[in-house]
Amino acid sequence: MIDLENRTQDKIDMSYLEHIAKDLSLQDIELIITNNDEIKTLNKKYRNIDKSTDVLSFPLSNEFEHMPLGTIIISSDFVKEKAKKFKHSFQDELALLFIHGLLHLLKYNHEIDNGEHRKKEEEIIKKFNLPNSLIVRNS
Repeated sequence: MIDLENRTQDKIDMSYLEHIAKDLSLQDIELIITNNDEIKTLNKKYRNIDKSTDVLSFPLSNEFEHMPLGTIIISSDFVKEKAKKFKHSFQDELALLFIHGLLHLLKYNHEIDNGEHRKKEEEIIKKFNLPNSLIVRNS
């Protein structure tokens, strides 16, 4: 189950995100939808990077089935900007960032792996018939 905290006025289709989440994990996930200002503050605080970003992931220990998997924070401003730029829907871009963040919760890390994160992301994108994600577009 996804526990949504929507700090924006944007409408979020949770059924689609729930479907994706259940395909990858049965553990609960906290999802926070926010704006560029707040995600910039969080990025600075937790990663010492003083700029806004698209998605942040904070995994919890997934050693125990009943524990939540972690928290995904997505900037709605970024979703709107990229959806417009790449001519697809807000919901599609949100799903792409959700998948990216969820893979980080599942211990994938494109910054240090040998392409496993990108490969898994591509597989999920094809399965759910989504447009290419940022990590796929950049590879």
